[in-house]
Amino acid sequence: MEQLDPMRTIAGRVSLNDVIAKLAGRRPVFHSEADLQHSFARVLWELAPDVESRLEVPQRESGRAEYLDLECLGSEGRTAIEFKYFTRSWTGKAGSPVEDYALKAHGATDLARLHFVRDIARLERFCHRSGRNGLAFMLSNEPSLWTPPNSGRRRTRDHDFRIHQGRELAGTLLWAEGSYQPNTCTLRGAYPLAWETYSAQSGAGGEFRYLAVYVGSAARGADDAPNA
Repeated sequence: MEQLDPMRTIAGRVSLNDVIAKLAGRRPVFHSEADLQHSFARVLWELAPDVESRLEVPQRESGRAEYLDLECLGSEGRTAIEFKYFTRSWTGKAGSPVEDYALKAHGATDLARLHFVRDIARLERFCHRSGRNGLAFMLSNEPSLWTPPNSGRRRTRDHDFRIHQGRELAGTLLWAEGSYQPNTCTLRGAYPLAWETYSAQSGAGGEFRYLAVYVGSAARGADDAPNA
């Protein structure tokens, strides 16, 4: 039996690949982010009934309540998951049983990137304790998120927050080259990005891919080390 890396599993019990395989076969498209969260939790329970799932769990690491999309609790570990479901317009039928879908275009891809990177930073704060890891998960049918920008293109305000295929997120990321400090985001770890195929539907906007970033105690900075 294949040995699972605890930092790349959900609650130390289930690989994301297994969840995705079952989920995509049943739900190749979702109506909303909440729909995705609920369906993900249901599939996880089917694969590992001993793992408990909790939606919208308050975290008080910074002295104030912040809400985590999904917390998965098992005897072998805990996993905190943040979801993003960013769509462009798409209308069609999909799933088992077959359903009608009419996805709206969210439009602001720069904010989608910003919020995804912020999810990673939040998970770094939430998952520093032993036996706990995090997963930032984005599902999208918007190709501009995973497609690298043209080399001659002018820098955009979200340049540091690009999450395209092959990019690595690390260090201090500046919004609009630092002109808007509230959006500055500093990551303790380094995260290479790889988009994977989720499902393929007919028509424009029918290609869905997902991006998964694992966060664990290894992402702590040197100043957080026990002997620092």
